[in-house]
Amino acid sequence: MTGKEMTQAYVFQDLAIVVPENSPDAQIHKEINEQLITSAFGSDEAIRFTVPETEETAGKIIHYVRLPKGDLPKGWKAVPVRQLLNIASEAKMPIGSGAISRLLRAFHIAQSREESHFCSRCGGRNKTCEEEPLALECSVCGRREFPRISPAIMAIITNDKGEALLAHNAGFPSKIYALIAGFNEPGESVERTIMREIMEEVNIEVCDIRYICSQPWPFPNSLMLGFSARYLKGEIKPDGTEITDAQWFSRDKLPELPGHGSLSRHLIGMWLDGKL
Repeated sequence: MTGKEMTQAYVFQDLAIVVPENSPDAQIHKEINEQLITSAFGSDEAIRFTVPETEETAGKIIHYVRLPKGDLPKGWKAVPVRQLLNIASEAKMPIGSGAISRLLRAFHIAQSREESHFCSRCGGRNKTCEEEPLALECSVCGRREFPRISPAIMAIITNDKGEALLAHNAGFPSKIYALIAGFNEPGESVERTIMREIMEEVNIEVCDIRYICSQPWPFPNSLMLGFSARYLKGEIKPDGTEITDAQWFSRDKLPELPGHGSLSRHLIGMWLDGKL
């Protein structure tokens, strides 16, 4: 790879995207010109990677540059990628839209490669696989490793009164209430995951489970799968560990909600609009 081949790129540092300080919010999610990046950060091949093409990006060369922790050059700023999702949502960019999808793809790959320098089977040094550019290949035993994707469910539960069940997670800031969510476990269907997580966290049973939409969530490696479900029976009882409170809320009396850009807020918004 040479500097001349790089046409567009993202710059990442830890969990943030690095952009020129004068970048308006509406432009932060977009790739940056190669010459601008090279002049600020040099052309070190070790911190660059070409993001493998998808059908959507065919004909485009998209790279990412992964910076070590430290001070940035004058004129550059770091914006948390999570904050960028809020900006994108407020600009009414749909979940899974092209520009945001490209960014999250590059961010997910960047994190995966940063965490996978060595083979998990023999400890050998990993290198880029020439036959499968998305994969890493052990230079000793040849084992191939692809970016990990961990499926997780999220469900908006409604009752016959048209109310939605919102819960406060112990890890949430302030008094934010969101949806019940959890990770899919080995040997488990996503429907079973939904029923298990809801029972474990708030002690109720649901029915009429329906898939709505999904969202890449590389924090660090999830794919969020959004569903709706109907309350069937049981008395709400938070587990007291992960969920500290859970209640039925009507559309005209809501708690503080999660930020824009998350699948949780998107599903809540669909319910508020009467679509669920």
